[in-house]
Amino acid sequence: MLVSTKGRYALRVMVDLAEHQEDGRVPLKEIAARQGVSEKYLENILSALVRNGMLSGMRGKGGGYRLTRPAERYTVGEILRLTEGGLAPVSCLEGGKTGCERAQECPTIHMWSELDRMIAAYLDGISIADLAASPRGIDCL
Repeated sequence: MLVSTKGRYALRVMVDLAEHQEDGRVPLKEIAARQGVSEKYLENILSALVRNGMLSGMRGKGGGYRLTRPAERYTVGEILRLTEGGLAPVSCLEGGKTGCERAQECPTIHMWSELDRMIAAYLDGISIADLAASPRGIDCL
């Protein structure tokens, strides 16, 4: 599984909004400036998050974006599934499939299935609030 810039930026935006939730609606321009990402690119990501009910957005003066629920109730897994289309490590497990036509003879299907389960459990166990509260930078590793 390789997470695209879309998925990474979506997570960064959600954390940014969680950190600025007390400010009310946060304008796209402010998010883009803090994240160092073009407004045009972020607009596509934000519109997908709005369409799927993760954010509310309002245009015009006083407009901007805000989370639709507390940051603790968003998981990294759900955001990446939305932006990436899935988290499966191999294509035969994408979209909830239980394997390919060779699954009955495949010596690796159980390993891939277990990895898929571990990835989902790990990412579903991390909330946006957790990320907002976590240490920053490479030194925290």
